Amino acid sequence: MIGQGLRQLQEALNRKADGVQREFTAVSEQLKLIGRRMEREERETDPAALTVEQDALRARQQILAAEVNDWRDRARGVLQQRSDEVLRDYLNQLLTLDDESVRPAVEHALYLMSASDEELARLAQSQVQARPTTPAGRLIERARTEFDLRGNDPAPRRRAAMEFANRPSLAQDDAVIAEIEAALNDADPWVREVAFLTALQLHRFRAIRLADLDAAHASVERLTRFDDPTVIPILIAVVENARTGFTQGTEGNNQRSRLLALEYLAAWHTPEAQKAVRARTFDRDEAIAREAQRALDAFPGEWTTSAKP
Repeated sequence: MIGQGLRQLQEALNRKADGVQREFTAVSEQLKLIGRRMEREERETDPAALTVEQDALRARQQILAAEVNDWRDRARGVLQQRSDEVLRDYLNQLLTLDDESVRPAVEHALYLMSASDEELARLAQSQVQARPTTPAGRLIERARTEFDLRGNDPAPRRRAAMEFANRPSLAQDDAVIAEIEAALNDADPWVREVAFLTALQLHRFRAIRLADLDAAHASVERLTRFDDPTVIPILIAVVENARTGFTQGTEGNNQRSRLLALEYLAAWHTPEAQKAVRARTFDRDEAIAREAQRALDAFPGEWTTSAKP
């Protein structure tokens, strides 16, 4: 239990460092903008003001760089203390920083160090009982607690969503879909992002691969309600993938899903969407070909920005 508390504290300190790192990056971008403006100095009415601003930003950048290093050192130090007494002193020093983003984790670690064996046993039991029991619940819990899923790099979140959606039978379980989508409104932004990426992959699987074409179409409809351009490649995959299956118990095809995907590609109005729509003007399905041509006629010229409201 104590080891777990220390790891959670270390993660909190690293998250603090990540936040300062993001501010450092923002300042660096501001400096780049000022540098470009200074290259056009003859157009500026007061170039001296840019120099003052640049100097202030460079000073701020140095302060932030030092802060990032300090928070990283503090995080490493959590697991490097040579005795319980030294560790307790180290944790009390962290409390003096009076940072509300790490204070709860420090206080929790100190509590665990002072707790009796009975208190630790009760706490461990309560954590076991509170642990999520469904696959979707466990994924959401990972999004709340795992450092890799809460960092600046989105790749681990995308990978977790893909791995989850590819697990056998999960994409065909309506309860799984409902539990993942319930997390789309979670207060934690990392949980919301993991839930969104996972929902995309689950609906992608259903829209493209389910033999139940009614369920597949329901997923296409759900995808069209996601106001995010990451749905565009999925809609393209739907419109390019003519297939047969079963609808209302009889054999059929996915024409209505392809038509709906085509409609929303036109609404997105991006170059990627336009290329896909143009290709469908030669589709073997005459209804698809007509709808593709109608979309191109409705939006002549090159599609460069989203027309989706």
